[in-house]
This record gives sequence, structure tokens and C-alpha cells, in this order.
Amino acid sequence: MFIMTLFVQTLHAQTGFYSTDEIQQIELFFSQSDWDYRLDTAKNGSGGYLIADSVRINGQTFDSVGVKYKGNSSYDETYVKNPLHIELNTILDQSYNGYTDVKLSNGYGDPSLVREVLAYKILENYADAPQSNFAQVYINQSYVGLYSNTESINKTFCATHFYSSGNTFVKCNPTVIPGPTTKSNLRYISADSADYTTYYEMKSDAGWSDLLEVCNVVTNSAANLETVMDVDRAIWMLAFNNVVVNLDSYSGVFAQNYYLYQDDNGRFNPIIWDLNMSFGGFPYLGSGNNSMGSLTVANMQQLPLTAHSNDTYWPLIKAIQNNPLYKRMYVAHVRTIAEEFFSSGEYATIAAGFQNLIDAAVSADTNAFFTYNEFQNSMATDYVFGSYTVPGLSNLVENRMTYLSSITEFQYTQPTIGTISVSDPSPLMGSTFTLTVEVTNAVSGGVYLGYRGSYQDIFTRMLLFDDGAHNDGASGDNVYGNQVTMATPYMQYYIYAENANAGIFSPQRAEHEYYILGSNVQPPVAGTVVVNEFLAINTDNEENEYFEKTDWIELYNTTALPVSLYGLFLSDDPENPMKFAFPEDAVIPASGYLAVWADEQTSTDTYLHANFKLSGSGEHILLSDYNGTILDSLSYGQQTEDVSAGRCPDGTGSFEVLEYTSFLTGNCVAGVVEVSSGNIRVYPNPAQQYIIIETPDWENYEEVRCYNAVGQVIKTVSLTQAATTLDLTGFSSGVYVLFIGENDQKRIVIR
Repeated sequence: MFIMTLFVQTLHAQTGFYSTDEIQQIELFFSQSDWDYRLDTAKNGSGGYLIADSVRINGQTFDSVGVKYKGNSSYDETYVKNPLHIELNTILDQSYNGYTDVKLSNGYGDPSLVREVLAYKILENYADAPQSNFAQVYINQSYVGLYSNTESINKTFCATHFYSSGNTFVKCNPTVIPGPTTKSNLRYISADSADYTTYYEMKSDAGWSDLLEVCNVVTNSAANLETVMDVDRAIWMLAFNNVVVNLDSYSGVFAQNYYLYQDDNGRFNPIIWDLNMSFGGFPYLGSGNNSMGSLTVANMQQLPLTAHSNDTYWPLIKAIQNNPLYKRMYVAHVRTIAEEFFSSGEYATIAAGFQNLIDAAVSADTNAFFTYNEFQNSMATDYVFGSYTVPGLSNLVENRMTYLSSITEFQYTQPTIGTISVSDPSPLMGSTFTLTVEVTNAVSGGVYLGYRGSYQDIFTRMLLFDDGAHNDGASGDNVYGNQVTMATPYMQYYIYAENANAGIFSPQRAEHEYYILGSNVQPPVAGTVVVNEFLAINTDNEENEYFEKTDWIELYNTTALPVSLYGLFLSDDPENPMKFAFPEDAVIPASGYLAVWADEQTSTDTYLHANFKLSGSGEHILLSDYNGTILDSLSYGQQTEDVSAGRCPDGTGSFEVLEYTSFLTGNCVAGVVEVSSGNIRVYPNPAQQYIIIETPDWENYEEVRCYNAVGQVIKTVSLTQAATTLDLTGFSSGVYVLFIGENDQKRIVIR
């Protein structure tokens, strides 16, 4: 038996613009003397952007950027320090470290000034969360104050975390001033989408019917919840909100401050947003459809795990809490967060580090909502803020841990998950192997294997047995097992076990984290497949199948055999190298080319579309395998419209600016076989119904193979005369490559 030790964390490290090791410097410059009045007017009116002359971020200047005030309770026209949204690409195509939006919160209601950054730092271990850190903001060279700087939840975020960006995307915040009667709570109202526009903001071009469907299932058909929502992500969201008393969220009175993105599996993924009032900074739990449900500090310290469990105005909580399996998973997730960050004291260590980092910036901030002395004492001291009291961080957390450790749900004994073993450390693709796990204190029918083949797939739950009939050893020996088919080059998996009262995961952060098992199919090694050419600013070059001119990346196979790209990843972010996963049918021909459109569109059976775009101002391109090994990478600077960079010779040479783009063909003459000689003509090109392959040397060519952009052979024909017709019936619009004989290649475009 082989004992699995390999562990994968799906975390996106905070570096660069979101590094928590340093404070960002953001300087805005307005030529308008009444810029504050104009921002107030826009906030209270259309909500549009005021164009600033420029913004300087850590010394780098961007001209003509959009600026507006944001927020609800944290905004007031009398404040000097209002929350800000800076949009770098309102007028010009520009970004900083690949980010176009800068979201800045003003520390409203938080004497510690670390609540938001601390909460996101914890959340990122359990869910797909935006990055967050600190920034000092200046306007016209005057210091406004210290802000928290949090990554925007937008289509780029969705593409990074959910591998697509064009599906239904909803911001779950009331479009009016929120109140007990205006909740974004996923409660089904009617079949008329107009009844939902007060409670949700559609960020995609369409999707109201999808939102109505998920509301209907959550409210009226909770048994089918997994068909419309990633339930594990929903459970993590609710567990996090409860344990950190984050009530300006789905779990509080307004049931707001989260997004929903529908992935390619048709399931909505909840994304937590706006954590500036977490850790008890917002004391309104709510009740029914009319009560604010105001809590004292003591109430927050003893917030029940079952809050809203039977309240029809929180249908998602009700659906989770009243499903026995989900309820045990929910308590398991709460225990994991509590043990890893709160009982251990880790939260306090992180918070102290943050406060030490920002101390001087806070001391100089004359526009803060609390005094410097209150900031210094904010860990243990409660402070009155308006009509309620904000608890000191440690006062809330330590008393909350005392309460949680005393409740019935935490008194139950969880199962214990021990050694996980597989019968074959590198199973053959398509073969069956046995997976076993040692589990004590579980019930029969209570041990599961969750597994999937890639990041985009849904985890499938398989029951494991301790009956002696599933290669699990003797019946009743606390070894559970079953046979698993290795259908993909690698398998991501976790174990879940439960008894009548409690459940536990291994790894405990599953499904967000998991173990990984690789098959006998080894991914290409470095140098086998390489990035060969790219175009980052496409205004008048190649078109994709939608007749759009978008960024593209060309790969090249340096070997004499076709290579499967399944199990490989393409990315523009060194901190997230597994951004775009190649599908199962992606094959690059021997000594051939393959194109990936970097346009944030969804791949089809015929064309590959990455879930990111290339920056014209410079960034990275990386090719890696499922073990995280970088197979090829490059960094580039400012690019020119319709000018590509590529290797010369193909596959092995260094990158240089090319005189002409050479999409899916050779980049240079030196040392490589270029497109076919003048003895071969292919016309018409572009084509629609047919093409003619004409050559006087037709007897020297054995066959013609037509490949699509993902490396699949679409058609093979033999040359039987000097002019052979190739029928294009059934071909989709796009770019194809003809391999004529062993070496000659011709590119064709089908309209």
C-alpha cells in the first residue's frame, strides 16, 4: 500500500499590490478645485466617476482615471475621509500589476483599523476571497488617511477563481438604502424578475432567470440545493460569518455583502465581500422581516451557531441548518476556523503585526473615526460608536471561544481520520485502484471520498465501506475502502467522516483544500511544449471564431510526437500558475502549434479561450503542470499594437519582436521548417464551403491532415491529383492548420 502525503493548497499568495508586508502609497491629483463637492454630487445622484488628472500608485503615474465615493454607512458628505473607488481604465487602457480597480475603505466603525484585512487574511484559507492590505491615501498632496485596500470582485476575479467570467454574476446588495425589509436573502418572491431588482444588482449582461431559479430552489426545494449552488462554499461562508460575528453579511439583518457567480457547471458560488465591520463591528442580527435584532457585546460573544436556522427570511441558512449532513459539515467548518485561528491565538499575532505595521500611518491620520489612543487599546477595550458598542477584538474572540467550547455542538466527539492509502501510487489511466482510510468513531454509511479530475469539476462523493467486501481488510476493523477509477491524469480528493452527532474533513479545509494523486501519465517536461509567440494588443490581427480581435498565445511542440496538454495550466500570474486548465481533448500535434485566445471567454470543443487577458503594459506568461512545476515562463514589457513577440528558431530560440505575426506558423527562417513552399497553393483563403489544395508534386505527399486550434485532427484526405478539393461542410468558423506531408504547413481561415 502507498501512503499519500502530497497536499495541495488552493491559496493565492498576497504579493505586489496586495502585499501585507508594506503599506501602499496612493496619490490622487484633481485640477478641479471643487472635486469633493463633485464626488458628493455624483454619489448622491448618478453614482458616476469624476475624472482625476492622475493617480500615482507606489510611484507609478496613471493619467485620466475615474474616481468616485462608495459605501453606505461608511460614507457621509461631511467626512474628509470617505471610501473610494478608483478605476484606472475609465478612459485609457491601463492597469497596475494587472489590476484596473482600486477599492479603498476608510476604517469606519473600527478602532483597531485591522478588522477588514485581518478577516480576509483568515477567510482566504477557507474560501475564494479577495486580497486585502493597507494604503496611505493623499489627494492633491494632502494626507487623507490610512485605508484598507481590497481587491475588486469583478469578472477578472471570477475568471481567476472560477475559470470563466461570462456567466451570470450578481452583486447581492440592496440597490436602495438597506433595512429590515430589504434583504438580499435569496428568498423566492415571484416569477417576475422586476420584483428582485431592489435587492440585487446584475453585474452580467443577463441572468435574472438564473437568479430566480436559485432563489426558488433555496426557498422551496432545498433538497436540490447542490444542483444550483456550490454547497460547500455556501457552508464555509455561513461558518465564517458566524464564528467571526460578521453580521454585515448574509447572516445579518440585511442579508447582504456577497456576490454570486455561476460557474460552467451551472452552480452559483458565493463570494464574501466588505469585511470592514466584521468581528462585531456591526451588531444587527435581524429577525424576521421587521426587526434590526440589535445585539449587545455579550450577545455577540454568545451568538448561537443556529442563528436564523428556522427563519424563512434567511432561506439559505434554514436549508443548511435543517439538512443533517450539511449541519454536521457546517459545525466541522466552524470548529476548524475556531481552532486554527482563534483558540490558537493566531488571529492576535496577525492583528498585532498589522497594527505595528500601520502604527505611524494611524498616528498621522487626523481624519480617523477614532483617536490614536483608542487604536492602541482596541484589542481589549470596547468603544461606543454612535448607537452601539464596538467590542475589542480580543474581548470578543476570547469570550466567544469560551462560549463555543461550552455548547453542545462542540461537546460531541468527532470521528478520527487516520492514514489514507492507495494500492497504486501511480495508477494507469483508465485503471481501477483501491483507496482505504483508517477512521474511528464513525457510523456505517458515514465515511465518504470526495474526488474530481480538475479544478473546474464538481467533487463527486463516493461511500467508503468497512465490510470486508471492498478491499478494506476485515469487516469492522475501522479501515474503510472502495475501488476508484483513475479517469484523468490526476485526481483531487478529500475524506469526510461522521457519526450521529459530528463530522470531520481531511484535510480539514476541504473542499477548499484537498489531496492530489497523479496517474502514470507523466506531464510534459520542461522544453517539450513551450510558449512560442504571443500578441498582447490585437487591434487588426487574427480573429477568434466570434470574429473578435483578441489577445492570443501560441504554443509549440518541440517533439516528433503529439502531446496531450491535459493536466497543464496556462497563466499570467506567478502567484496563481494554475489559472487556466487545459481540457481533456487539448492535443498539440507533433512539431506543431496550438493557439489559446487570452480573452476571458469560455473554451469550446474546437477553440481554447483562457480565463485571462494579456496586459499591453507588460506582465508574465507561464506554462505549468499539476504539480506546480513551471515548464516555461517569460516576462515582457510594454507592447505595441499588432506586433507580436516570438521565439526564433521556433521552440528553442530566445524571444524577439517579430517583423510579422506568424499565428500557428513558423516565426523565422533560420533553422526551422517554415510554411509550405511555392509548389503548394491552398485557395480560397479565407474559405467557406471548400478549399482546393494544388501542387504539381501531389504524388510526393501521402496525405493532408487538417487540425483545429486545440490540436484535434478534423479531417484527413489523400491527394489524388494536382488539384484536390477539401469539403468544409460541418467546419466551424475559425483558424485551422493543414499538415501536408511530414513538414509543409498551411494556415486557413474559415468564415
